[in-house]
Amino acid sequence: MNNITIAWIALPFFLGFVIYLLPRLDKYIAMCVALASVGYAALLFAQKSTLTLKLLDNFGVILTLDQLTSYFILTNGLVTAAVILYCWYSDKTAFFYGQAIILHGSVNAAFACSDLISLYVALEVSGIAAFLLIAYPRTDRSIWVALRYLFISNVAMLFYLVGAALVYQAHNSFSFEGLRVAPPEALALIFVGLLTKGGIFVSGLWLPLTHSESETPVSAMLSGVVVKAGVYPLVRCALMVPEIDPIVRTFGVGTALLGVFYAVFEKDTKRMLAFHTVSQLGFILAAPIVGGFYALTHGLVKSALFLIAGALPSRNFKELQNQPIGTSVWIALVIASFSISGFPLLSGFGAKVLTTKNLLPWQAIAMNIAALGTAISFAKFIFLPRGGKTAVKAGFWAANSVLIAGLIIANVVYYEAYTVENIIKPLVTIAIGWVAYLLIFKRTIFKLPRVLEQFDHLIGVMSLILVLLFWKGLAWLGI
Repeated sequence: MNNITIAWIALPFFLGFVIYLLPRLDKYIAMCVALASVGYAALLFAQKSTLTLKLLDNFGVILTLDQLTSYFILTNGLVTAAVILYCWYSDKTAFFYGQAIILHGSVNAAFACSDLISLYVALEVSGIAAFLLIAYPRTDRSIWVALRYLFISNVAMLFYLVGAALVYQAHNSFSFEGLRVAPPEALALIFVGLLTKGGIFVSGLWLPLTHSESETPVSAMLSGVVVKAGVYPLVRCALMVPEIDPIVRTFGVGTALLGVFYAVFEKDTKRMLAFHTVSQLGFILAAPIVGGFYALTHGLVKSALFLIAGALPSRNFKELQNQPIGTSVWIALVIASFSISGFPLLSGFGAKVLTTKNLLPWQAIAMNIAALGTAISFAKFIFLPRGGKTAVKAGFWAANSVLIAGLIIANVVYYEAYTVENIIKPLVTIAIGWVAYLLIFKRTIFKLPRVLEQFDHLIGVMSLILVLLFWKGLAWLGI
């Protein structure tokens, strides 16, 4: 299994360059890489034991792969496969597919890392690959959005790298375990980097513009898997170092509420989905022990929603309310919206029930409010008029079939969720959300300010979060 793991990690980077030598096989090579990740995740699920590889033991450079990792890897494999299918008949070049699988491989590497320095390398490579994909159209707008993404990412990772150095100084190792004995400033610096990279709380306000202005398939990858490269280490640290768990849960609750607040009032389809990604990342962090299953469900459904939103005749909800969309597209949109709202028979239901059962008492009210906000947000899609005609790309249905099938099949992960009590609660929440939308929010015109999304304000917010984390670190260490 060790040799298979090393080969699996190296495969995307090797084939990412081979694509340039065999450009006519670009789509096929990229699809093989995605399917290899799906297969490797299946092996991890079957093994049911933790695989640990110590590459540089003296420095604490360690890879850890277990059941938690397998959920994230499976998400990456399925989303990447769906994006490749979506682009299959497009005019995308070998450059696009090459960068897509390098991004795929670097995100996989981030999921496998259990040390700070390997994670830093993986996150930096993923940032460069994402930058190139965002800038792929080569328009002035796409280049600026890509540069903005790169600048924010690099500043965040600079904080992170300083924190990693402080951990090594205290523990003589880059292992996550070193956070137990690291000074509060190390914890604060590392967390501000990961919170920004993962799109968490106000540090994640860079995310909506980036995801909404990127091309549809790139938005699907960014929202489906790339942000989780920053979230996964937070989940892993919370599970390995119990002292960190309360901090991660606190940011999870704050993120869930902040994201859904923006999503409820947003009138642009892609920006609404982007803000809701922020909210859903909060659900992953609110209950770290079951965060893997929620990450899988969110990755599949959010990628599907971005691909579907890209086929709609307008990004403005007001215009869509007066412009019927194709019935088949509407059905796909409703299925995905039902899943993320927690409707039974789709994996979003099981993920929400499982997360709810693993919340601490003080989290319950806030997370129920966030769930209600989700129902209100996606009522905007569910109640769109249907019966019109919507032109879709040739690979649209193949891509969405993979993602929606995944949402249905993933029900088996937590089939114990199907009890009368568990079914009634989300249905009541969804019904209240729909009523609130139809009576209040559908007619509400409230434009939220975008000032905090500006580059200079984003850097300032990082500094404020750094101060907050430093204070939290001191409080929990009892200093």
